[in-house]
Amino acid sequence: MKGTVFDIKEFSVYDGPGIRTTVFLKGCPLRCRWCHNPEGLSPRPQVMVSYSACADCGRCAVEGCSLSGGKKALTGSLSSCIACGKCVEKCPANLRKIAGKVYSSEELAEKIMKNSMFFEDGGGVTFSGGEPTMQAEFLLETLSLLPIHKAIQTCGFCETEIFKQIIERVDYLFFDIKHTDPEKHKLYTGVDNSLILKNLDEVIASRKPFTARIPLIKGVNDGIRNLTETARLLKDAAGLQRVELLPYSALAGAKYPMLGKDYVEVFDAPEEVDLSPFREFGIECKVMKGTASVKIK
Repeated sequence: MKGTVFDIKEFSVYDGPGIRTTVFLKGCPLRCRWCHNPEGLSPRPQVMVSYSACADCGRCAVEGCSLSGGKKALTGSLSSCIACGKCVEKCPANLRKIAGKVYSSEELAEKIMKNSMFFEDGGGVTFSGGEPTMQAEFLLETLSLLPIHKAIQTCGFCETEIFKQIIERVDYLFFDIKHTDPEKHKLYTGVDNSLILKNLDEVIASRKPFTARIPLIKGVNDGIRNLTETARLLKDAAGLQRVELLPYSALAGAKYPMLGKDYVEVFDAPEEVDLSPFREFGIECKVMKGTASVKIK
C-alpha cells in the first residue's frame, strides 16, 4: 500500500506517552472553518508558496513550470498545479515546498523505526492529519508493521467497521469532539456528528485508553450547554484518561494564502471557560497552553 504524508515530526512529547514520532497523513472528510492544517485537507500533494517574501523573479514559471502559481510571471493557475516540484527546485529563495510525499507502508515504517531507541521509555508513533482514517488501508498496513506503541488522533468520521479495525491495532487514541449539537456540527465542519458519536461509543466500549480533545472556540463550542453535554458523553468511559481543551489560535490563517486560498473566518479563543461540568462527573480536564490565555472558572 502507498499513502501520502504531509509532515513527520520527530521527538514529539505532546501526542501520547514518551517521546514520539507524529505522522500527518493527507486528506480530511471534514471542513472545519477553523482548520489549523489546511495543507492536510486535500489528499493529493500540493505546492505551498511564501508569497509575502516572493520577489517576482519569475524563475518558478520561466525555468520551472508555468502552473507554478507565481505572481507576475504566472501563466497558469495554482489550482491546476500537479505538484511536480520543478518550481520548488528553481526558487532561489527557497520559498516553495511540496506538502505531501508518497510512501509505501514499508518505507514509512522503516523511517519511523529509525528512532526506535528513543521509544524505549514507552514512546512510539502517533498518526494524525488531516484525518488518518481517510487513508485507512494504508494506515492499517503500516500499523501492522510497527512493533512499538501506536496512537492515533482522529475526528472519528470513518465507516464504523473500518474504525473498529483501527481501534484494535492501536494502543491509544486522541478523539476530537468538535460539538455535541448535530446541526451546529454540520454548520461548522460540513458534516453532522452521528457517525462520529457512534464511533466514540466504539472507543468507549473497547476500553482502550484515550484522550478527548476539544478545540475551544469562542461562541462556537465554549458554552456551558455544549461542555455539559460533552461531559455526559464521557462520564462512564472507563478508558478516558482526560479531556484536553485546545484554545483556538489564529496563527494557522497564514497557511491559507500559501495554498492559494483565502482565510476569511474570524474566530477567537474565549476569555474564560467553565470546567464545572467535567468536575461534576469527576473527569480530569485541562486547558492546554497556546497563544491564547484562557481563564478557568
